[in-house]
Amino acid sequence: MGNILFVDIGGTLIDYTNRLPHSAVEALRAARANGHKVYLSTGRSIAEVTQELWNIGVDGLIGAQGAYVESHQQVVYHRGLSGEENRQVVDWLKQRGCEFYLESNNGLYASPNFEEEGDALLRRMAEEKGIDEMTTRDFYPNMIWNENLYRDDVNKISYILNTYDDFEDTRSHFPDLEHSTWGNFGEDALFGSVGVGGVSKHEAVNRLLKFLNARREDTIAFGDSARDLSLFEASARGVAVGRASVALTEAADLVTESADNDGLAKAFIELGLIEKDQVRL
Repeated sequence: MGNILFVDIGGTLIDYTNRLPHSAVEALRAARANGHKVYLSTGRSIAEVTQELWNIGVDGLIGAQGAYVESHQQVVYHRGLSGEENRQVVDWLKQRGCEFYLESNNGLYASPNFEEEGDALLRRMAEEKGIDEMTTRDFYPNMIWNENLYRDDVNKISYILNTYDDFEDTRSHFPDLEHSTWGNFGEDALFGSVGVGGVSKHEAVNRLLKFLNARREDTIAFGDSARDLSLFEASARGVAVGRASVALTEAADLVTESADNDGLAKAFIELGLIEKDQVRL
């Protein structure tokens, strides 16, 4: 029996400019040809997973930081915020002056000034990561604008942090929901996220393994941020990709190069999942 590979998207499979390296595509396809299963495992909701990624050919998805699990187009598990929870968070973020977007399986829905605030934030992100500048519409090509934000199909909500207090106060105000940050480490984080309480990539992996009747010892996780720690905890082995967070690097069994330097393919080769002649580096 082959391994089950859990592959994060942003910063792991694709680089920080949303570019998908050809070596990563070839590595995933070769791994599946060699008898391994590949599940994209991400904080993104299914609406953020582009057709380009599906076209690679994968066995399924752990999405929305564990709130959604799919295997071969069959929904294994799905939990979202209630309509009332979504309304309360939306109102709270509006009162704090935090721009945000709703993540659902049906689409991404932006607050009125998210584009303007997002442009400024992405300029800052580009400077910090040394990448080409992008606009909000570049980064979120499928974002839906000017729609009703009171919805009952939302998996989680991401919001721009004006200061780190926005995250800490939101976490305190909604103690029963799940909270995380992303875009940078610690108090330098750029975004906060609010999702369903009690869900995680760890729990999602457990549910998927039970569904597949598979063993934990056959699992390998690939990620780049602290948000992937629960994925590492759920898996037998963990691989930190590129400029991974300190916490994730310390938890990893292997550290590989960045996504834009063929890190994923190189890790697959080192782990014996594929042969070197199966990919172009």
